[in-house]
Amino acid sequence: MNYQKELEKLIHTLQKEQHIPKLLLHSCCAPCSSYVLEYLSDYFEITVFYYNPNIFPENEYTKRILEQQTLIHEMKTKYPISFIAGNYDRELFYEAAKGLEHLKEGGERCFKCYELRLRETARIAKECDYDYFTTTLSISPLKNADKLNQIGNAIANEYGLRYLQSDFKKKNGYKRSIELSKEYGLYRQDYCGCEFSYRDRQQKDTPLFKKGQGLFQFGAK
Repeated sequence: MNYQKELEKLIHTLQKEQHIPKLLLHSCCAPCSSYVLEYLSDYFEITVFYYNPNIFPENEYTKRILEQQTLIHEMKTKYPISFIAGNYDRELFYEAAKGLEHLKEGGERCFKCYELRLRETARIAKECDYDYFTTTLSISPLKNADKLNQIGNAIANEYGLRYLQSDFKKKNGYKRSIELSKEYGLYRQDYCGCEFSYRDRQQKDTPLFKKGQGLFQFGAK
């Protein structure tokens, strides 16, 4: 499925109906959210939900959540953007990752992490009566958009919600996020976030992430 085309169809319908739905947007970090907020804030009333119990160590979590709040404050958007912080309970992530610690980034452990964060996003969306929920994660070239959308749709069905299908890296979304990161002087982390992705980065001769080249190094294996 071309998730970007599906999103464009939905936006076209919303514009015809002159309807501005409420969207709960799970964000993994400020750089990834930058383009998504720029793009979607013309069509949705957005609340950013910062829920990332996977992030290691705690001072890294603090850096990222503060950077997210700063970006929201500084961005000029058509409709105001609200912010909610989730609980930073790392034990939930370690429980989800149990038995999968040895796997490389991008596999089953990451899928469990997607589900953990999307499920909590859905719970809040249901509780607070949002029209849609989704995540910024698909903007990353290293994240599996098909899997994200499969998990998001499955959870949406469980909760009786609508998942906003997306692949934000399309239409140069990833490239635009790099430009916006530079424009706003955002802190760009040099690993995905969890202890295991940090371990993998440390084991590589050439870092997967480099400052000054956006969130990820192009062409990294």
